[in-house]
Amino acid sequence: MNALPEYQVFAIRYAYVDRVRRENFIDTHDAHDLPMPMDYFIWLIRREEQVFLVDTGFNQAAADARGRRLLRCPIRALEALGLSTADVTEVIITHMHYDHAGNVDLLPQARFHLQESEMRFATGRYMLYRPLRQSFNVEDVVNLVRGVHQQRVVFHEGDVELTPGIELLHIGGHTMGLQAVRVHTARGWVVLASDASHYYSNMEEDCPFPVVLDVGAMLDGYRKLLARASSPDHIVPGHDPRVREIYPYHGDPDDDIVALHLPPNRDVDK
Repeated sequence: MNALPEYQVFAIRYAYVDRVRRENFIDTHDAHDLPMPMDYFIWLIRREEQVFLVDTGFNQAAADARGRRLLRCPIRALEALGLSTADVTEVIITHMHYDHAGNVDLLPQARFHLQESEMRFATGRYMLYRPLRQSFNVEDVVNLVRGVHQQRVVFHEGDVELTPGIELLHIGGHTMGLQAVRVHTARGWVVLASDASHYYSNMEEDCPFPVVLDVGAMLDGYRKLLARASSPDHIVPGHDPRVREIYPYHGDPDDDIVALHLPPNRDVDK
């Protein structure tokens, strides 16, 4: 049996917003408004010439509209890893919220891997309801619909092996078609949770983030993440600033890139 390839995985922080703890849990027993800021990441999976970008972030217009601090264009940030936009031909969209599916127009050579149920969600009847559509940017949705007509969207249904060592895990919960990404690395199977768990604490406390379509599916998703990662220390939540404390920086720390394929600096729970 051939050994699975081992990929490098990087988290690239491109924006942040100040928040307090009560904003990040659907039901919290903590009555104190302790600071709990949110980081925004995209992720890059690489092995030799093979490159997969996970999510595409948002732009300055979206940052201004939503009161976020954009630190850098997430697509231009790939230059710190020696990549140009022409090098990015495969993009995994974990879901179609504004902070994960913007900037697709900056990647003219790419095709986009998406759960078909997510496209149905983002363009179907649930978008009649403000609480469910408020996290979508209609122009981002239109860009991906345009990509369908250009034959640049690859639809998936459920869990799938994208290529040896990279798997898509349909989680749902946060949105109808949210997918996490399971990647084989030198230290084992790393799972990029994206918004299946925004923070480590959402999983640890069984208390979901309040932007949620199906609470039961989100709670089930925590178990699925744990089952598919090599250990709890191999799960990387989608928005937790602790990720940059736990993992070693790659290159210049000012670039805000950490290496998830390397052993963490410390255990997640410390």
